[in-house]
Amino acid sequence: MKSNKGKGLLGLIVVIAALVVFGWFGYSSMDDIKLGLDLAGGVSITYQTVVPDPTAEQMSDTIYKLQQRVQNYSTEAEVYQEGVNRINIDIPGVSDANTILAELGKPGSLLFTDESFNVLMTGDMVASAKAGMREGNGIQAQEYVVQLTLTDEGAKTFGEITQANIGKRIAIIYDDDVKSAPVVQTAITGGQCEITGMSSFEEAEDLASTIRIGSLSLELEELRSNVVGAKLGQEAISTSLKAGAVGFGLVVVFMIAVYLLPGFAASIALALYVGSELVLLSAFEVTLTLPGVAGIILSIGMAVDANVIISTRIKEELGLGKTARSAIKSGYSKALSAIIDGNVTTLIAAVVLYLRGSGTVKGFAATLAIGIILSMFTALVVTRVVLSAFCALGFEDPKFYGVRKDKPAIDFLGKRKLCFALSAVMVLAGFVFMGVNRSATGAVLNYGLDFKGGTSTNVTFNEDMTLEEISSQVVPVVETVTKDAGTQTQKVAGTNEVIIKTRSLTVEERQALNKALVDNFGVDEGTITAESISAAVSSEMKKDAVVAVIISTICMLIYIWFRFSNVRFAASAVVALLHDVLVVLTFYAVFKWSVGSTFIACMLTIVGYSINATIVIFDRIRENRKEGGRQDLAQIVNASITQTLTRSINTSLTTFIMIFVLFIMGVSSIREFAMPLMVGIVCGTYSSICVTGALWYVLTLSRQKKAAEEKAAAKKAKN
Repeated sequence: MKSNKGKGLLGLIVVIAALVVFGWFGYSSMDDIKLGLDLAGGVSITYQTVVPDPTAEQMSDTIYKLQQRVQNYSTEAEVYQEGVNRINIDIPGVSDANTILAELGKPGSLLFTDESFNVLMTGDMVASAKAGMREGNGIQAQEYVVQLTLTDEGAKTFGEITQANIGKRIAIIYDDDVKSAPVVQTAITGGQCEITGMSSFEEAEDLASTIRIGSLSLELEELRSNVVGAKLGQEAISTSLKAGAVGFGLVVVFMIAVYLLPGFAASIALALYVGSELVLLSAFEVTLTLPGVAGIILSIGMAVDANVIISTRIKEELGLGKTARSAIKSGYSKALSAIIDGNVTTLIAAVVLYLRGSGTVKGFAATLAIGIILSMFTALVVTRVVLSAFCALGFEDPKFYGVRKDKPAIDFLGKRKLCFALSAVMVLAGFVFMGVNRSATGAVLNYGLDFKGGTSTNVTFNEDMTLEEISSQVVPVVETVTKDAGTQTQKVAGTNEVIIKTRSLTVEERQALNKALVDNFGVDEGTITAESISAAVSSEMKKDAVVAVIISTICMLIYIWFRFSNVRFAASAVVALLHDVLVVLTFYAVFKWSVGSTFIACMLTIVGYSINATIVIFDRIRENRKEGGRQDLAQIVNASITQTLTRSINTSLTTFIMIFVLFIMGVSSIREFAMPLMVGIVCGTYSSICVTGALWYVLTLSRQKKAAEEKAAAKKAKN
């Protein structure tokens, strides 16, 4: 007995020590976490093309390639067009514009020339580039190279120019620097060549990475560069932190009140989770933006979910008459598959989104992936250590854990037609309102600046103004002219200049805005300049996001199919996921919520939340089918949904509390982000309880009926 108490006490001491250490390091590392443009500002650079009248295709191609380049600095960097021949680059978390200019300001041209430096071939004929090593020439053991794979056109051209230059040198020049100049021994027709002379693998990888991005379609020259302030301001950061603390406190109170000792253990694990998350965000230099906050909120919700599943399972095992020790062991064992499947499914999506996505999608995926791994560890390891420790210290009475008896199954399937009809009406209403919006405004949704561009107005005020003063005094004046609530503002550091971004303004509206600024703030109208700007979320970024979501959905479907050995589970999960996304889109269409950069992260959060909730119910159906005996399919599905009902409601409630507090306490841009998330949580809860199980039941019943008909037909044919 003394030995058990000693182990229990040691376990608590270890967990508390870890909590103190990670809490301290987490708090200390908060200042080291990179913040995005929306939270902390950064460097804004404006380039102008050397060619005065570039084509739209050239501008689009250059913007996309620059977007790929600046992601080396931050996944949250923004690149967008200003006017006819200007490109703006906003990079968060940095303040040294000169260093970035030195690297980004280069034309980025890759050329193949003869000995007289006449251009024979250009870099757009290179399909891919990768760093490699090969045996050296005797002077050095290994030689670092960049291996180039050419396009079909490039392979043909390279074969022709090498055939014509046998015995001569062909120089490979990148940004006016001769990287390699080998003597051509024979015609090279295989579509492969190498750049030699790298001093290290890192140098070869850097060059390969830059070449992969490709030559810029246009040569650029710097027009101006500024250090700009945060889009949302310090108030947004402070209120979000306060809201997070309040929301976390409410979740802790809820968990302890509902789940008693397991709830207390979960609260300790969640606190350790938060400290560890801050440490890892700093260590991996993840740029934290508002969408990143969404990823953290989702992972906190999943961490709570795992603990709710475990605590509920322990209550059920105690309800069967088991001891506390046995109930804890069985509870973790039975909860394991649901927790792993739910988290791994979402982690698959996060990995695909990070690898295939860009910009906002990448930042969201990074914070989500870190959060999922941490939440699984804290739920499966930390809470178990704490509960086992308390148990060893003598807290074995069921009153410390709560007891849950089996309840009569609710007939959810009996209401499936009503639920299906309600879902269909909600989805169809979205398409109807999108059609109405298109007729009225030309767009199905209320696209914000990030999606459709607008007008950027630079104003120099007579005195320095804080972003909060700009938000409370200047923005209302601007919006009386624009009649639109999507205004964005940024300060230029060290000056009284403010950048005001609005929807696209007509000449008359620009004049009206200038007059309003002069009348209200006494600014010099001669200092006001305005330019049209393109969308920060380019068509290529949208395409990347869509492709990433499609691939991640397919991967999740395959994983669910594999784990549950039943394609109908996977099909039902994907349909429910699509249902939740479309219902939230309905709210965007009906209430004309602004569709900005956070829209993508919001929808991805809903996808992750939806799939996790669905997995929990499917896991219980799978378990009950194995133990169901003579129960028919309807009884099993109704029982499974009833048994997981408390989990579904409580998990959604705790996550909803976090976001609701953010909505109440946050600034307007935060509330604009929180509202769709709350709708998504409610919708995800509804679909997991009322749609997914019923949909799987209908598909399975249909398959059984078809199999029976085929069997009967085969028997009839045999007779």
